[in-house]
Amino acid sequence: MHPKFWLVALAAAAIGIAGAAAAAGQYPNKPIRMVVPFPPGAASDFLARTVGQKLNELYGQQVIIDNRPGAGGIVGSTIISKGAPDGYTLGMVGQPHLVNALLQKEPPYRALEDIAAVTEVASLPNVLVIAPSLQVKSVSDLIALAKAKPGQLNMGSAGIGSSSHLAGEMFKSAAGIKVEHVPFKMLSDIFTEMLAGRVHMYFFPLPAVMPMLKEGKLRVLAVTSRTRLDQFKEIPTLAESAIPDFELAGTQGVTVPAATPKAVINRLSAEIVRAVALPGIRDNLIRQGLHPAPMGSGEYDAFIRTEFVKMQKMFRAANIKPG
Repeated sequence: MHPKFWLVALAAAAIGIAGAAAAAGQYPNKPIRMVVPFPPGAASDFLARTVGQKLNELYGQQVIIDNRPGAGGIVGSTIISKGAPDGYTLGMVGQPHLVNALLQKEPPYRALEDIAAVTEVASLPNVLVIAPSLQVKSVSDLIALAKAKPGQLNMGSAGIGSSSHLAGEMFKSAAGIKVEHVPFKMLSDIFTEMLAGRVHMYFFPLPAVMPMLKEGKLRVLAVTSRTRLDQFKEIPTLAESAIPDFELAGTQGVTVPAATPKAVINRLSAEIVRAVALPGIRDNLIRQGLHPAPMGSGEYDAFIRTEFVKMQKMFRAANIKPG
């Protein structure tokens, strides 16, 4: 082959590499879309708008929040997984992103293979709430009552595979109790049934129940996080109450389609972590019942994989099968 051909080929390759490097250095040079698998007003939507605003200020590019609710988060997660891996499609996903991949016989996306982790933003600790009429004062009292009346107490949830259901199943297994599971579709129905004493316990994500707790309408016995919450320092953790090592908190984090350049992921991760640590943003998240938990992409990826294995085990223990 003629030597001039090789010179031309090498020059073209060099130009291509330089062009790619220049493009990476210019990121972002157009608006960014952040897909949220839930409707406006959800915790993931609030977090996406909070993060999006800071990225907008930092980059000078619009961050468009694209709410894609449907099928419990499957629609939005599928869109994220199939987006172009160029850094202009982001997602704000939570526990349902992992759960839905386990609930489907043929899921439209693979939770670990089709997305790449950028950073966790916040966790949503659950609180163990009981009906006001239930005559118990602690987690130990509740467990003792459930053992004395096997199958006579019930536990509400937002449905099979929801964070409330998984936390409840984990609690039942760890405590060695038999409690009936009652799924609901509407949060308002759950509140009505608990106030009436027909639902005895429920693991609420803290943001959903904060107003009811502050008004004293429902009673909380413990939180599922590793440590006590800034908002309710007086409430013990389940681990210190009765069940050592109990910990479960829904996570919300930024993801991108798999194959997104690592340089872009690292840049996004570092800048979002710094933003979430700012006092103004941190305090705002805490007021909303969220626990700020920024972490780098490698740590977040390892966390997601650990959580996925934990959920697989919980599904087997609770005999939850894909449908």
